[in-house]
Amino acid sequence: MNKATIKEKIDASVEGKLRSLYELQLIDSKVDRLRIIRGELPLEVQDLEDTVAQLETRFENYSKESADLEHQVAEKTQAIKDHKANIKKYEGQLAKVKNNREYDAITKEVEFQNLEIQLCEKRVKEYKALIAQKEEFLLSAEKDLKDKKKDLKAKKAELEEIIEETEKEEQDLIKKSAKKSKETEPRLLNAYTRVRGNMINGLAVVPVERDACGGCFSKIPPQRQLDIKTHKKVIVCEHCGRILVDPDLVASEN
Repeated sequence: MNKATIKEKIDASVEGKLRSLYELQLIDSKVDRLRIIRGELPLEVQDLEDTVAQLETRFENYSKESADLEHQVAEKTQAIKDHKANIKKYEGQLAKVKNNREYDAITKEVEFQNLEIQLCEKRVKEYKALIAQKEEFLLSAEKDLKDKKKDLKAKKAELEEIIEETEKEEQDLIKKSAKKSKETEPRLLNAYTRVRGNMINGLAVVPVERDACGGCFSKIPPQRQLDIKTHKKVIVCEHCGRILVDPDLVASEN
């Protein structure tokens, strides 16, 4: 085999690698576009799910706090009844006292029971005010929760509809991407994956457009453009690091 034949084979091999890599980029870009169609819906759904969970927790906390306050009111109300019963008992004992010392002692007990009643009544009033406040919070939280659940249901339905429309196509493309990746030279695939991961738009392989990089639009010197056109070696953009391909190679794929 002469040198010219070997050179032709090498050149053909480089062109084949570039073509394969560009085909992989086309497939992956289609996957990207499908995911863009879904947009931020998955994130919106996740945010709404988190919000609903927080509102449910808040609602449960308000309900528990309100129930605890109701229990406190019941306890203080019972305590008032007990103190009144004690007063009645002590007042009955006053009629049977034999000296001033016993009279003073019972009178102090009655005064103490009355003070306890006043304290309990004060606490009952405070607890009832807090309960009323909690009820307002509960109504507000319940409305918020209802509204957010409605929004979540609508967003989920929208997302499920879009996923249903695009899922089969996306899975087919992902399989094609995996197959094409296996056909691509590992060194080039690693470079492609690295560059693609660094680009917001996912473009790692781009054609030369109007004498500039199709990714970052930086001007490409004529000599490098000639090297790209001959498909003899892999050329990357000096500014963004994307792999550059000949527009004719791109046109043959469209």
